[in-house]
Amino acid sequence: MSAQTSAEWPVLSIKGSPDPEVLGDIRALTDAAAEADGNPPLSEQTWVNLKSVDPDNLLVLASYAGEERSDPSTATSLAGVAVVNLPAHGESNGVLELVVHPTYRNQGVGTGLVTALQEHTELPALKAWSHGDHEGAAKLAGRFGFAPVRELWRMRLTHVPQLPDVVLPDGVSIRAFVPGQDEQAWLAANAAAFAHHPEQGSATLADLQARMAEDWFDPTGFLLAVRNNDGALLGFHWTKVHPRTGTHPSIGEVYVVGVTPEAQGTGLGKALTIAGMKHLHEQGQQAIMLYVDADNKAAVALYRKLGFTRWDTDVMYGPAGTEGS
Repeated sequence: MSAQTSAEWPVLSIKGSPDPEVLGDIRALTDAAAEADGNPPLSEQTWVNLKSVDPDNLLVLASYAGEERSDPSTATSLAGVAVVNLPAHGESNGVLELVVHPTYRNQGVGTGLVTALQEHTELPALKAWSHGDHEGAAKLAGRFGFAPVRELWRMRLTHVPQLPDVVLPDGVSIRAFVPGQDEQAWLAANAAAFAHHPEQGSATLADLQARMAEDWFDPTGFLLAVRNNDGALLGFHWTKVHPRTGTHPSIGEVYVVGVTPEAQGTGLGKALTIAGMKHLHEQGQQAIMLYVDADNKAAVALYRKLGFTRWDTDVMYGPAGTEGS
């Protein structure tokens, strides 16, 4: 852990998971930003890494406000934080997420954090997420020569319609995930289903277990499509319920839908999607959301047929001239 000063804001540099006090400060900061912006500023994977004991997972830069900005010892509250998720196996880019407390915006906090990051010359090439396509993030990205390279849409269904029947391929049935039994089979199916999508396909047992340890995890909403004659896992739909927070009501989520290559083109993906939506509706969720890449035209078309509309956009920025991932 080390302190540095950039743009008159003291910046604390932390390799690996912060201590509980700093982690609590980050939680309070992100809660305030989410309430102000309507979007959580840090991704779920970032929170998994923040709680991890692996120092190779991330770098955290925390900018504290104090009586004297140039003196870290006077710090009293967290003004902003930048989290760099370092590349996992098979990935080349680190991923940056940055958030500034609403009280301290337009005062140079974000610029100071990015400037401090540039002093970490050991870092790999970075791309950065802006959750909700925040205007301040776009300005900051442009200031440092970054441009949009990927769009991730949030789509929402505000009222679950009369859904079509779940029509499964012959010889396939759906059952719930069984903790302690299905982990390895799911990891293999997930890797196969997302072989060309390393962000999802590289999930490890530790990643899975971290999510299973979260309060929201419910195995009855983790649906597996299996072949009846041998039990092989062909696809899955993992649903999630976001609890009510502040003024934002609870909402269900089509969290992850995947189909292994051998079962693609059979209609299994649509069947699993509908089955998961029915499950969420049975749990009392009238609104359902999901994330989908804007350029995944087939998936966008399916979700629109089911009644989803575009709700919000997350934008990934990269150095001008690079492609998304």
